[in-house]
This record gives sequence, structure tokens and C-alpha cells, in this order.
Amino acid sequence: MSGSKKYCRSLHAQISLGTTSDDRFMPDGYMDYFRSLDKLVLTEKLDGQNNCFSKKGVFARSHVNITEHPWDKPMRERWNLIKNDLNDLEVFGENMYGIHSIEYDQLESYFYVFAVREKDYWLSWEEVKFYASLLDFPTVPEIEINNTISEVASALPSNCDENLLLRKWLVANLGMSWEESVNTAGLLGGKDPNTGQASSEGFVIRNAEGFKTNQGSVSVAENEFNNLFKLVRKGHVKTDVHWTKNWKPAKLIDYGKYNWHGYEYLSNK
Repeated sequence: MSGSKKYCRSLHAQISLGTTSDDRFMPDGYMDYFRSLDKLVLTEKLDGQNNCFSKKGVFARSHVNITEHPWDKPMRERWNLIKNDLNDLEVFGENMYGIHSIEYDQLESYFYVFAVREKDYWLSWEEVKFYASLLDFPTVPEIEINNTISEVASALPSNCDENLLLRKWLVANLGMSWEESVNTAGLLGGKDPNTGQASSEGFVIRNAEGFKTNQGSVSVAENEFNNLFKLVRKGHVKTDVHWTKNWKPAKLIDYGKYNWHGYEYLSNK
């Protein structure tokens, strides 16, 4: 029905802790490839629902049919305003309207863009930010990279394990281990909705340049990314089968700059 392809599979770093039975890890040697890239992007992984805006409609994880979930209503309303501007672009992001396992105190928008696809090509991060701004969406929080993988590797033995290298690189840029970092509120004020304890979900590392899903640079399946990977905290999914009946809407900060055309304060009313 849709003629659109769903978001491709992103693999976990080998040190990621929040995997489930159907998740997959990056293969051995993947850090050599990421070390060779000119520029990387490090973003906070948000706890929302993967949604896609295309000229054909708004889709959730499956692109077989347009999403009709009640927590997607603001997305469908917003799509009606931007559908004629999308052309061949497919804009992917986190739908933050329904609170999942993390509640955020600093949401400016119900939708945070993390990728844009044009036909079979994933646009560069600069292009992602350009189109997100053009459509009046924020991107997922970006964490400044002050130390490259090569710079961190130069201080380690030449035969250093690649997973230790990734750990050291994350510490160099986060100021703490990634396991410690996911026990902070992150960049959007994340917390456990039941206990109020500070929490964030994890991180995504991607090639800053544009790419096809699988260019053959890392040995992954055809529908799996070889230019990005993720790290997710242990036990990150705390919702259950009752979530769809008991879900609650998120709140936006009052001074959010992103205009939802009448839906800005929907969750507060």
C-alpha cells in the first residue's frame, strides 16, 4: 500500500547492554572502519517511537499501512501541514508524544529527527539538520566530539581490543563511561517516570557523510546499516503489554521554539 521502505536495522556495538533476543551486534573489526571515517556524529538515543514522514503519509516501524495509533495523532496533524514539501524525502525521527520508559522534562517538540532518506540514500548529518530546520523540527541531541578515535587510539597499545578503544573514546567525549552517562538525565532531562531517577537511553554513532544502507564497508546484512551503530542501557524497555491502554502524553516546555500549530500544549490541557 505505502510503497515506502521501513527504517533499516541499526546494530548494537558489542559493548551495548540493552539487547533483546532479536537484536544483532556489529561484527568484529567494525571499529577499524569507523576510525577511518573523516567525521563522526555522536547523538543521544531518545526513548520514543520511530516514525517516518513521507509524501505518502506517517508511518511507524512498519511501512505497510499509515499509522493510526492514538499517540500518533499529532504526527498525522503535522503531516497534513508539510506533506506537499516532502517530495522524495522520508524524514525519520523519534515520536515523543507518548511517554515510554523515560519521561523528559525538556522536550521542545513531539518529534526529533535523526535521519533523512532520499530514495535509497541516507543524507549527511548537515543535510539532516538543514531539512529538519526547514520543516521546523529539532534533531536528536548532538554531543560534541572533541577527540577522534585515532587520537584516543594513539594513547593505547597498537593491539588494543576494539571494544576497549570504543569505551575509551566515549569516556574522552562524554567525560565519563557511557554506562555512567545513561544514569544521568542526558540533554533533555530524562528520568524514570515511576521513580524520578535520572535516566537516558543510550547513544548512536554515525558517519557524518551521506551513505547507502550497506555499502559493503562492514560485513552486515543487506538491510543493516554499516555506517552507524548504537549503544543502549541495560533493561531500557520497562513498558509492558498494558502500555497501549495506559499510555500518557508527554509535556513540552512552555518556551519551546518548535511550533505545533495548536498542538504545542496539547499534553498540558
